[in-house]
Amino acid sequence: MAVTDEMLCFALYAATRATTQTYRSLLEPWGLTYPQYLVLVTLWVEGPQTVSGLGERMQLDSGTLSPLLKRMEEDGLVQRARSTADARIVEVAPTERGIALRGELAHVPAAIAGAMGVVGDRDDERLLARLHDLTASMHAARA
Repeated sequence: MAVTDEMLCFALYAATRATTQTYRSLLEPWGLTYPQYLVLVTLWVEGPQTVSGLGERMQLDSGTLSPLLKRMEEDGLVQRARSTADARIVEVAPTERGIALRGELAHVPAAIAGAMGVVGDRDDERLLARLHDLTASMHAARA
């Protein structure tokens, strides 16, 4: 047994990489990356967002998010526009093509849940709650 097999941090890292790779294979036919998919899901569920609000939700800084949104805009998935109330604020909304992808990608959450072995809402809720607690604990430890 390798020393990394006994490290919780490595197990989380490996699980994250495996999950991201699974998303990559599921999203590849649509030419989407996992972060692009997350942007679309956020816009589908929560509606148009400011760039800063989207960055907070996704835990991405503007140096990472801006190029991602630029690429999505070039691909016709989102549109960015300056707020009419405050020109310093940029708002992001899905385009018709971006909205249409919601139906085409409806199978993705179930495929991921199945790959994770999540078989019911209770399993899903427990895993999600534990991961949120872990994230909060790690952020607190960093501060």
